[in-house]
Amino acid sequence: MILLQSHSRFLLQTLLNRVQNVLLTSYFELAVLLSIPNRCPSLEKSVELDYHWVEFDDVRYHVQVSMKNPHILLLSVSLPTPPRETFFLGGLPFGAIEAIKSAYGVIVQILDPPRDGFNLTLKLNLSKLSPDEEYRHALLVKVASVREVVLGAPLRVILKYLASRTIAPDIDRLVALVHRPNESFFLLPQQAEKVTAVFPMRFKDSIDTVLATSFLQEFVESRRTAGLHNAPPCLWSHSPPLELKGATDDALSANAGFVTFVIFPRHVEGKKLDRTVWNLSTFHAYVNYHVKCSEGFMHTRMRRRVESLIQALNRAKPDQEKTKKAAHTRSFKRLSLKESRTNSNS
Repeated sequence: MILLQSHSRFLLQTLLNRVQNVLLTSYFELAVLLSIPNRCPSLEKSVELDYHWVEFDDVRYHVQVSMKNPHILLLSVSLPTPPRETFFLGGLPFGAIEAIKSAYGVIVQILDPPRDGFNLTLKLNLSKLSPDEEYRHALLVKVASVREVVLGAPLRVILKYLASRTIAPDIDRLVALVHRPNESFFLLPQQAEKVTAVFPMRFKDSIDTVLATSFLQEFVESRRTAGLHNAPPCLWSHSPPLELKGATDDALSANAGFVTFVIFPRHVEGKKLDRTVWNLSTFHAYVNYHVKCSEGFMHTRMRRRVESLIQALNRAKPDQEKTKKAAHTRSFKRLSLKESRTNSNS
């Protein structure tokens, strides 16, 4: 089993390259002021950036750096389209603004309004980064995990109350959180000792639906394996569980069944909170990833089997070259009438 990384690898690499470019540019400017010969061939002037890309669950990114302000980086994020049962405040999940300020501090400024077509635009001042390389890298990894910070903000708020064994105030009985375009999963935070998470599993392809159903049944059974007793209890059912009573009909339609997790305070203590938030936020993508891997593995096995059968059929065919050679060795020569009489008399 493979768990998805919380940070965007392309975004992290872009940030690291940009910070390195800024540091080299600053060193070059200082060297010019001090009249120090430039002995570093890798020094380059600041370059303009304008990158667009899309990652899983239709999360879009846009990174932009202008030549006028090479130390300023604009990061825009577009979130999945929320279904009607979810609640967005200003185009963002509740608690997202506070989570961003708490995670990034003074180096990040939230632009209001964001760029057109995006839910969030962050302004990063790279000149305010710490000179400590290890701390700077950890902060850039956190910036590259902006998806987790924003989409996981409501879940983080609820689970923090669970860690303190209290109930979050002013929270509905059933909370819908977006995790895919027009799809959501649900939380029931009405008990101080546990929080129930329910995932309606939907797949467009019929083969993916069959594979996902089998995968989820095995996933639930693996909970009984020795060493996994401390993992959250997991249930799978083909029909909607009773916890989803009152949800919309669209939310209750799932062709691959429903998966239910029960989260206890021990699952969100200390550093476990971040991992639990990310795993719950990307559970559907995790299942979809392994379903596609299983499908690709089956196709590979089928192709290898077909190739072995074709080789067996080719070995069963008679050798045409040997047959032709044998036919040539048995050729006959036509004799004239005089030669035939001579051979008969002899």
